[in-house]
Amino acid sequence: MLMMENIVRDGHPTLRMVAEEVSMPPSDDDKQILANLLEYVINSQNSEIAERYGLRPGIGLAAPQINVSKRMIAVHLTDEKGELYSYALFNPKIISHSVEKSYLKSGEGCLSVDEPIEGYVPRHARVTVKGYDLNGNEVKLRLKGLPAICFQHEIDHINGVMFYDHINKEDPFKPIEGAIVIER
Repeated sequence: MLMMENIVRDGHPTLRMVAEEVSMPPSDDDKQILANLLEYVINSQNSEIAERYGLRPGIGLAAPQINVSKRMIAVHLTDEKGELYSYALFNPKIISHSVEKSYLKSGEGCLSVDEPIEGYVPRHARVTVKGYDLNGNEVKLRLKGLPAICFQHEIDHINGVMFYDHINKEDPFKPIEGAIVIER
């Protein structure tokens, strides 16, 4: 089981690297790493398990965050309608996106960033993501709202990008014109 001490923190060089593609079909080792990422986000949202093991709650985790520079992400969250998005993906990529933007009103956080970094993070309002599940089957997802933001955040990780790279440095809370505001 992954613990907080397995998660590398801001400043670690792996977080700034473009991660390598995972060969398909995935090896047993790669499958185990990906399964561990999903297990962490699920466990971290269970208050009893999180308290027992000192896990910070998260809705997504990428392999570079555990010092594995491979293109793997896990996401576990519910949207505003209560629909569950629980995915562990190899080689996820955004294959299309809206011009329209959105952002989380509360800002974004990250398990690899200990201190809060305030500001609006502009994201695409809608994205289509393609990747491969634990068994190597192709998965294609059309996402909007919080799931779209979360997937973009995690895909940024495998490209060496941190969420705060998108924040307007001069005016972190400058309204993003025409963007959809996502409450969380």
